[in-house]
Amino acid sequence: MNPRVIVIEPPQPIITLDEAKQQLKVDADDDDALIEAYIAAATGHIDGPDGWLGRAIGVQTLEAGLDGFVHDPIRLPYPPLIDLVSIRYEDVTGTWRDLDPATYEVRDGEIGTAWGKSWPGTRSYRGASRSVRIRYRAGYEQVPAPLRVALLMFVDDLYRNRGNVAIGNVGEIKMPMASSMLLQPFRVYG
Repeated sequence: MNPRVIVIEPPQPIITLDEAKQQLKVDADDDDALIEAYIAAATGHIDGPDGWLGRAIGVQTLEAGLDGFVHDPIRLPYPPLIDLVSIRYEDVTGTWRDLDPATYEVRDGEIGTAWGKSWPGTRSYRGASRSVRIRYRAGYEQVPAPLRVALLMFVDDLYRNRGNVAIGNVGEIKMPMASSMLLQPFRVYG
């Protein structure tokens, strides 16, 4: 099961303009817009559903769409899970309903049925239906230092190597090796 995930509320920037300027040793305000663009690009490259890391870094609201309650437990992608906002489903008659929280339990980023309960039936479609929509908040309320440092180093590399293209890798963003090494323990595979 690979739920389709959309961002409902994106995260706030993980590092500030002032932190990036301190890393870059830039005092003037001339490049502020450019530095903010590099912060957004570096963060977007690694964070959330579109990111290389496979996890949420900044606190964000996500919605996972599933084709029914086909697994128990349901593992939510892009950890760490902060809290569950809602579970909505399209019942067999085509009516959207909120799932009663007494039906399920959340443990270690997974949602399973509560003791003695079962998932309700959902409307069936050919192909992708998104008949179950799980909205949740994910990310770090206190971003770990290695993630923050890796982003600062990535922004530094983008700023100092503007237009950097390696032959044979046109269009590929090359993350600095030190950033990649700091991020590696946090990467989620599969």
